[in-house]
Parts: sequence; C-alpha cells; structure tokens
Amino acid sequence: MSFLYPRLLTQQAAPLFEEYRPLTPDELAGRVALSHESAVYVATGGDRVSTDQLRDLRAGVIDLANRAGFPNASDRSRNADFDLRLAALLHSEMSMVPAEAASRDVWAFLALVLLPDVAFWRYPQPPKDRVLGTDLTRHVFGRLWWRAQLVRSPDDPDPYGALEVLGEAAFDQIYARRTALGGSPHLVRAILRIWKDLDLKGLNEREALRDFLKRLLRLAPFVLFDGVEENALDLELHAVAQESIAAQRVAPAHDDRPAQLPKPEAVSDSLSGEAARAGAPAARPSQWTAPPSAPLSGRYRSIEICAGSGAQALGLERAGFDPMLLIDSKADACFTIDLNRPEWDVVCMDVVQFRMSMRPDAIGVDLLSGGLPRVKSVATVGRADDEGERTVLRAAVTLACELKPKAVLLENVADLVDGADFAVDRAWIEAALLGAGYRSTWRVLNAADFGVPQSRRSGFLVALQEAFFPRFAWPEPNALPPPTVGQALGPSMSALGWPGAEHWIKRADNVAPALVGGSDRRGGADLGPTGSKKAWATLGVNGTSLADGPPDISFPADEQPRLTIGQAAMIQAFPEDWRFFGGKTSKYRQIGHAMPPPLATAVGLALAAALHG
Repeated sequence: MSFLYPRLLTQQAAPLFEEYRPLTPDELAGRVALSHESAVYVATGGDRVSTDQLRDLRAGVIDLANRAGFPNASDRSRNADFDLRLAALLHSEMSMVPAEAASRDVWAFLALVLLPDVAFWRYPQPPKDRVLGTDLTRHVFGRLWWRAQLVRSPDDPDPYGALEVLGEAAFDQIYARRTALGGSPHLVRAILRIWKDLDLKGLNEREALRDFLKRLLRLAPFVLFDGVEENALDLELHAVAQESIAAQRVAPAHDDRPAQLPKPEAVSDSLSGEAARAGAPAARPSQWTAPPSAPLSGRYRSIEICAGSGAQALGLERAGFDPMLLIDSKADACFTIDLNRPEWDVVCMDVVQFRMSMRPDAIGVDLLSGGLPRVKSVATVGRADDEGERTVLRAAVTLACELKPKAVLLENVADLVDGADFAVDRAWIEAALLGAGYRSTWRVLNAADFGVPQSRRSGFLVALQEAFFPRFAWPEPNALPPPTVGQALGPSMSALGWPGAEHWIKRADNVAPALVGGSDRRGGADLGPTGSKKAWATLGVNGTSLADGPPDISFPADEQPRLTIGQAAMIQAFPEDWRFFGGKTSKYRQIGHAMPPPLATAVGLALAAALHG
C-alpha cells in the first residue's frame, strides 16, 4: 500500500525556513509537530499517512540520529553512516511511490514540520535546497530516499546493501551529474554490482568512475540499457569498466574514447566529408585543427555553461582558455563536444540544477563563460515559453557570484545590452555582480567585424574582479572585410560540377544574415522566419529547408540551392573538421545557436590580456 504525505507549499515553507535557519536543534525540537495548518494532500493516489505512522517515522529517524551524535555532536564519518542508514529507513518505512517522492513539498514538510531539529543538525545553516526541496538531489532527506530507490534490490537478503558501495560524491556523479544514466534504477544497480568487484588498486576511484560514466553516457544513444537483461548488462558494463581502467592505467589524461562508439564518419557532417563522399575534392583545410600556444605566457582555466556544440569554448581555447568543465542540457550537443574534444569534461545536465558542491575544485577558476538561451523583453515575461530562459540567466549570474571566477563572459541577444525593455535586467545583473566584487561592462559585437561571413549581432556582458577590470578593453573590428557568402561557400557549391556555381558565387556577394537555429518548441531545420528566408533569397539561397549535399551537375543552373549542414557550419566559421552528432534538425540547431568561434577568440584575447596585465 502506498501512502500520501502532507505537503508544505512554498509560500508557507519559505518563511518558515528563514525563521528556523538561525535556531539550534534544541530550539527546533520545540517546533516539532505531526501536522501543520497549511499542509495539503493530493486528492488521489493512496491513503493518507496517519499521525501514528508519522510519529513512528520520527522515532526511527531520531534513534539513528542519536547514534550519530544528535543533537550536539557531528562529524564526517558518523554523518556518512547516518545517511546510509537513514536512506534505507526512509525508503522502507515511508511506503511511498516515486510520484509522491518527486514532490518537493513532501520533503519540505518533513524537514520543517516533522524533523526540523534533525534537518538543521545534519546541515547547520543550510542553503534553501537542503530544506525546501528545490533540488531533490540535494535535499537532506529527499536525496537519500531517491538514492535508496535507485539501488534497492528486492530479491537480495540485504536489499539496500549497495548503498555502501559508493560514497555521496560518487552517487552525485551518477545521479546528479549524469542524469541520462541516473534516471534508470536498472542501470544504477548494474553499475553498483560490477563496481564493487573491480580492481582499482593504484587508481583514483573518483577519476576512474568519472571516466567510466563518460563512456556510458556516450553509449546511451546506441544502447537501451533498460531493455538489456541483468546478466547481459553486467557483462557489457564490466567490459566498459575494464576498458576505462586500462585507459586510466596507460594514459589516464588522454585516451578515453570507447571502442563501442561508431566511427566518426557515421555521425559526422563536415563539409569536407560531404564532398569526399561524392568523390569531389575537399574544401580548404581547417584553420582550427589544434589550439595554438597561449597568446600570453601561461594558459587559463575556464568553465563553460550552456556549452552547446562547443563553439564558444573552441574560440576561447584559441585565446588561451582551457575548459575544465562544460555543461549543457542537450545530449546531442554533449556528444558533439565529446566527438571533437574527448579530453574535455562534459556534463550533460541543466545548469539550473548544477551546484558548486558537485565541483568544489572549480571555485576561483579564471573564467566562467556561456552563450545563454535568448531571453525576451519584460513585455513578454510571464509567458510559459519565456520563463525557462530567464531561469537560466538567473542561474548563470548566481553561479558567477558563488564560483568567484576572475572573469565572467555571458553572451545573449543584442537587446539585452542596449534595449530599453531590458533596463531592469541590466540593473539587477550589475547589482548582483557588484555585490560579489565585480565591475561590469556591456557591448554589442557583430561577428562580421571579426572575419565571419555573417552579420550576426550578439550582446556581451563581461564582468571582472576589481583588480582586472581597468585592464580590459573590448576588441576592435578587423581591418579587412569579412568574406562574402559566395567566397565562403563557393568551393563547396562548385565541388560536384553544378553549372550555375560561377554565377551563384558572383550573386552571393554579401555576408549572410544571422543564421537562426530556431526553438526546440518549433518545427524542423530551415533558415528561419519569412524575413530571414527573403534575405537568403537575395543571395541565391533557398531557405525553406536544408539539403543533404551540395548541388551536382544535374541541379538546374537557374535554381536556388539549399544549404547543407556543413555549409551552415561554415557560415558560423566552425572548423571544417568539426563533427556534429544527431539528426539533421538537431545538428542545425546546434550550429544556429552557436557563437562563431572567431568572435569568441576576439573577446577571449581581450580577457586574457586583462588577466595577464
């Protein structure tokens, strides 16, 4: 039988949290209750838990806490043991289905009404997510229930024994940092079964697990883990784990590419690949095949959020910034980065869910950068399809204040920099960063001014700590004009003998309009709304959809060709050997949403100069 638990909604829970935060466990013991006047239940789904059951649950938790030193003493070792025992107790005694456990309001009730003394003993002066349940992977109680839910083996004499295989940081890697894996109890239990029997002697277990999970994440599009029988899954995971261990022992910092991945050609869509498959000569070689030496002495460490297909990180790499971590919520984008830079640490998760505790080694990094989802003006705030973008913007600014990098670089729409409707946004962003010790500067830059064959205006925010800010100067436009669309795409349009290529090259005598990636909430791959399509048509390009290959000898000389994925990437000035993962629409969106790497390099060089002095 499943039970429904009282829910303390945010409007009641938030002020209670602020009231309780400075109190001691002894003081909070006087606030313990079995009910709350504002608590609610969902209408259906099970029987309401009784007050006797709540009383028994509290008694069981208090007994475990007393053994760990509650209410006065606490240490790391006893806390870890307490968490293991509490995870099993909560999961076995609460008789709650996952749908009920997914409610943050349930866990807010436990932490603020039934067990506030234990909650604030376990995490003194806790942040909100530890108590209010805004992130269940962090909640003092909720995270333990879900950990037990993932590992429980009902047929095992000790159904929760696997909780002891890995520590909290390791579970964090599986559940929070690798959400594509942690959502499958079947897979998590298999990971724990094989992990406990591995020979990790001489290895850093955390690094070995991270490498192993990266390999599994890359296999996720090709293997339906939940559909594999237990023994077969164990064998498969054991093979991947052994491959990971071997790579760690031989070259732990470099070769982490799993043999099970398909060959790059199967997922690549580079322009040179299109021409080669057709038997035509490849276009000019890429100028981005390897990062050069830093422009100034030494290199810098960066973290990239909303990393997309890696374009901004690639441009910053050219300027001397090596990413220690990249975060993006789209699996295809993460796989794209892994295809091209397997040594980069890519985490596939929503940046809103990222917490500093997941990577404490990142505190004080040189640069936090990101090309954020496009926000709308205040006139549209409140629309359901706009709130997600603003949530990411707030999360990025909050992360900058917590991470304390030397510099912050955020890219968004040009109107965020100079639009009247965004004045309120600029004010709160600057105020938040100023409070964290940063001075801010805004600028709109056009990619065409930095050698990109595209008129693409982007809004930039640069914030630096006080010591570095006076040394920063925005980059100046290149002296030479950018290539035209005809110059950029001419070799590919001519590659297969299209009779109209020469005339087309002459007609495409200007830079492209801004490439539009489109929203995930709208249709497939095309070159944008009506205005964009008309602008492309003046350059001789049919913008209604994308082509699978460049025009060949049979394509009519007087018709307008469509762009290919590879040609769209060239308009964005991606390296020609940069490969993209996913279907056509996914690839095009990765390209269209990207910042052209040369523009990122220009701003990165200015930042490097400021940091270097």
